[in-house]
Order: sequence, then C-alpha cells, then structure tokens
Amino acid sequence: MKDDGQLVSRRGFVASVAAVGSALLTGSTPGHGTLEPGKLRLGFDNFSVRAFDWKAPRLIEYAASLKVDVLLLSDLDVYESLEESYLKQIRGQAEQAGLAIQVGTGSICPTSHAYDRRKWGPAVDHARLLLRTARLLGSPVARCYLGSRRDREGEGGIYRHIDEMVKVLKAVRNEAEDANMKIAVENHAGDMQAWELVDLIEAAGTSHVGATLDPGNAAYTIEDPMVNLELLGPYTVTTGIRDTMAWETESGFQAMWTNMGQGLTDWPAYVRRFQEVCPSDSFVLEIISYKWAREIPYLKPEFWRAFPRARAHEFARFVAFAKRGHEYELPAGRPAGPETAQQKFDLEESIRYCRDVLGIGVKG
Repeated sequence: MKDDGQLVSRRGFVASVAAVGSALLTGSTPGHGTLEPGKLRLGFDNFSVRAFDWKAPRLIEYAASLKVDVLLLSDLDVYESLEESYLKQIRGQAEQAGLAIQVGTGSICPTSHAYDRRKWGPAVDHARLLLRTARLLGSPVARCYLGSRRDREGEGGIYRHIDEMVKVLKAVRNEAEDANMKIAVENHAGDMQAWELVDLIEAAGTSHVGATLDPGNAAYTIEDPMVNLELLGPYTVTTGIRDTMAWETESGFQAMWTNMGQGLTDWPAYVRRFQEVCPSDSFVLEIISYKWAREIPYLKPEFWRAFPRARAHEFARFVAFAKRGHEYELPAGRPAGPETAQQKFDLEESIRYCRDVLGIGVKG
C-alpha cells in the first residue's frame, strides 16, 4: 500500500495480505473456554440502553441491580442538572450502591463535524465543564472524543482536526492535573486509527490525557481489535467494549457490531493481553448490537483517500481478522422489539458472557 492512496485491488493480492496477517495474529482461533484472569472491574456505558432515555438516578439503580462495578455516564445530558448540589446527590447515590461512576461527553474538537458549538459554546469551555462534572462526581476519568469517520474527509483529513483538538487539551491541562484526572479520548466512530490517537495523546501530554479503548470502533478504521489493544493499551484509562462480526463483499468487507461472544474477537486472548497492558482499567461495555452496519470498500481506490497514511502491516491484520467472518446471525431469544427490550437483552447477555466465560467482574 502506498501513502498516496493507491491500492492494488485484485483479490489475489488481498488473499496474500490475509495470509501475512494470519501469521501475525495473536490468538487467531476464537476461544470459548472459561478464563480465570483475576478480577477486572466490569461495567457498562449508558449508551448501551439509550432507548430508555433514563437519567442518572435510574441508571444507577439499574446498574446496581445488575451488580456491576462501574457505570460510565458518557454524556452530560444524562443529568437533570449540572448544579453542584445535584451532582453531589448523584455521587452519594452511586457510593451507597457501591458503584464507581465515570463521566463523559461527546466531541470537544472545535473543527469536527460532530462538535455542537451552538449547544456548548467554545470547545475549551465544554472541556472545562466536562472536567468540573467529573471532579464533582469523583470520576478519575473524563471521556470524550474527536468526531467521526466524516472528519477523515476533505482537505487536511483527520490531521487538521487532531491539531485543533490538541490545542483544546493543552488549554485545560492545569484543570485536569489539579483534579488528578485523565481526559480519556476515544477512538470513535471511524475517526482515528489507534496510532493516530496515540500521536494525539503524546502531543497533548500524557500527564493529563489518555485513551478510551474501543475495540468495536477499531473495525471502522480497518483495524484488528488486537492491534488496537496493543497500540492503545499503554495509554488506556477507560474502555467501551463490544464485539464485531465482518464478512466479505464484492467491494471489500461489511462490519456489524454484535453481542459479546457473537463476533470475531477472540475474547479469552484479548482479556489475557488486556490484563498485561492495562491491568488496572475497567472492562466497560458499550453494546450497540445488530445496528449501523458499516461497509468497508477497500477494493475501491477512492476508499483510501480517507486513509492516506494507513500502515500495510496493520491492514494485513485486519484482513485476516475479517476474512474469518460470515454474515451475522441474531442470537436465540433476542426480542423482535421494541428497541428498549432489544438493548436490555443485548447488554444483559453480554454481561453474562463476560462473567461466565471470561471471569470478569468483582461483584458478580
């Protein structure tokens, strides 16, 4: 692959790349045996049950009923107020339930298509609001992201947005360090490959910036989840975990997120490596199953305009990962609707998989 975006689009070449990738894969055969990895904390992101439109108090009640260890409240709209007195009430409710709260928001990149300036004002102010909210709730992390796949398009591609987000992160360094907090930037919705996020974190400053590790989003940037873990693991401070299925199409691959254990990720191998590279971080599920399938038409030369600096050895790993897949199948017992019932089923099935197969969770 060349940095100018040229691609040899014959399937013979792709097959040879897949062979190379297979040789490089760690744990290439999906495992289904029970792991005893020690106790990683288990949690979920409120986006997993977004259709309920629950506010923070109800989400804490639900998380307590599931006996998870961590609840990531990944948007600021989940609070009925951002006043100090209200946030202290929420903190007290979580502490009484024995739940660690992590706090997040959306984009804090002022040039991203995803940033809502009319709602939040200047991006630096939004970042400061995030940090204030996290501090009042006792969260050691403040999760956010740059944008989406759309930000890879246009002049300058993703790199001009990375530069602008670095400026925002540097501007709030003192606030983050004074609160002993890490701003956790997610690899989100196809915006950055793992190595690009590493560059952003290094440029902004590792004293106050880390990563929200999302292996599900890795596929949207043509990455094997294990490659994503290897690169981002040392910088990770929180997570947004989900599984992915992929299968070949005429123009490349299709990718679809699934419940845990229903996709291609070798979770026993993944968890073993996770414990080695980020052993103190929580395993926070962000389940978005059987929705928003993404086509990855890498056999079309124009696809590579968005990835002018993609690295061939990492793409080889992705091809090997995706070629093992097949069109997704809905799990037995999943409700036909409504969406609330589907999301509840998907999250609770995924929690059971993490506990019963992977041995994750302190309380459960």
